[in-house]
Amino acid sequence: MRILVVNVNTTRSITDVIGRTAAAAASPGTEIIPLTPAFGAESVEGNYESYLAAVAVMETVRAYRGDYDAVIQAGYGEHGREGLQELLDVPVVDITEAAASTARFLGRSYSVVTTLDRTVPLIEERLHVAGLSARCASVRASGLAVLELEEDEEAAVDAIVEQAARAVEHDRAEVICLGCGGMAGLAERVVERTGVPVVDGVAAAVGIAESLVRQGLTTSKVRTYAPPRPKLIANWPPGGR
Repeated sequence: MRILVVNVNTTRSITDVIGRTAAAAASPGTEIIPLTPAFGAESVEGNYESYLAAVAVMETVRAYRGDYDAVIQAGYGEHGREGLQELLDVPVVDITEAAASTARFLGRSYSVVTTLDRTVPLIEERLHVAGLSARCASVRASGLAVLELEEDEEAAVDAIVEQAARAVEHDRAEVICLGCGGMAGLAERVVERTGVPVVDGVAAAVGIAESLVRQGLTTSKVRTYAPPRPKLIANWPPGGR
């Protein structure tokens, strides 16, 4: 089985972290192929960058020439999953939805700890659209920018743990979801300091993708995610590639 794991930003070091986390979660015989978009923002922290990332991720997958059995979109709260589902005949899993759906098996309510406060509405909206918001106790911001997660990992863990503890104590959350692809690989350390289950969206998405492939299941094409109708798209892609 081969799974494409597509970072939503252009920072290759974050792609590397996401790839390692996905590979660690994969079953024997599953090959993880991490991909970085050729264009877009170095980090995605708002609507403009998210919509740009959606196009970049779709184009990155369309340009990939190898075989694959599933695609994971490794951006938390980002746009684009629906477009991928229209384009592809293989399962598409978004890490936001993978984390939240997994958390529902582990406790009555969950909270998401993300990066900057400006990303909170995007995550809330994505959870609502996916039908996963009813058991979300809160979405809390750590105050760290995406790129700061790499600069000082200890400070990043401290900030995540602080908000996770508040979510458990004040919001009555029973499970924590790490709300950024750049937080991949930090779950175990947050568990140690909070005492509650912590879901890494990348790892959760790998498990879901593998399960869908093994069951021979993929996206329904009868209506919502039917393939795009053939038509002329003017001046796209830029440069005529």
